[in-house]
Amino acid sequence: MDYQVLTAQQAEQFVERGYVAIRGCFTREAAQEYTAAIWTRLGYAPDDPGTWTQPSVHMPGHRDIDIRKFAPKAWGAVCDLVGGAQRIQPYRWNDGFIVNLSEGADRPWQPASPAAPGWHKDGDFFRHFLDSPEQGLLTLVLWSEVRHQGGATFVAADSVGPVARFLAEHPEGVYPPSIAWTGAEPQPATFAWGDLVGQCGDFVEATGEVGDVYLLHPYILHAKAQNVLRVPRYITNPPVHLVEPMRFDRADPADLSLVERAVLRGLGVDHYPFTARGPREELVPERVAMHRSMKQAEQQRLSAAGMA
Repeated sequence: MDYQVLTAQQAEQFVERGYVAIRGCFTREAAQEYTAAIWTRLGYAPDDPGTWTQPSVHMPGHRDIDIRKFAPKAWGAVCDLVGGAQRIQPYRWNDGFIVNLSEGADRPWQPASPAAPGWHKDGDFFRHFLDSPEQGLLTLVLWSEVRHQGGATFVAADSVGPVARFLAEHPEGVYPPSIAWTGAEPQPATFAWGDLVGQCGDFVEATGEVGDVYLLHPYILHAKAQNVLRVPRYITNPPVHLVEPMRFDRADPADLSLVERAVLRGLGVDHYPFTARGPREELVPERVAMHRSMKQAEQQRLSAAGMA
């Protein structure tokens, strides 16, 4: 199969290990321009760690970037993975930076393993099904250098299978643990992160240079690593939304996306007809209100600094 960006080896790696790193998608200069307001928005002094009151901060977004123009290589790779641009809803990056300043720096370094804290699958804004279109891919965009032991993202590269099997067992849908159930119907299952990551043994520390982009299967379990170096690290993690739910029983196997192929590999089958047996719900996590408040405070600091 011909790809815009991916090599055959990268495509195979994604199906087998659930991720691929696309290096050098944008320049250091472009990243510096886009991240220039981070410290003003935070209200911290970059040269005074004493002002860094939180070890890590998930910031709200203020402005968007058209990935097709800003990082065409990353865009092409996204299209390669999900089966073409026609399967993707409008997709843009924003400046909702996840800043890791000193997460876990108060304890000795712990390598990636099931024992590391914080393992999860993204998606606190929808009820999860095997074919959910709300998250066709997870993107990790490196806006700063990310070194070993410097706050990278841990990736469980063999977690697609356990998550796929769990979702297949629950066609009624699965709730993210962060959302309290308030419905009248029986409470849906929730993800048991410890049980799922406990089935994994292939772990990766997603380090890299400014401009690198990791594209992860939506089922990949990942966790925030410690930043014992205390060197500020900036990433974003915009999800790719699909136009329609995924399909694992396409009439022509050549029409299966690499994301769908990885699911079938995880299930150990060549095709898998799936029908959701619960409502496709949009959920509103607590972080939405929190980000609204954070954004107002950031806008005030930007205005005071003449950067609004």
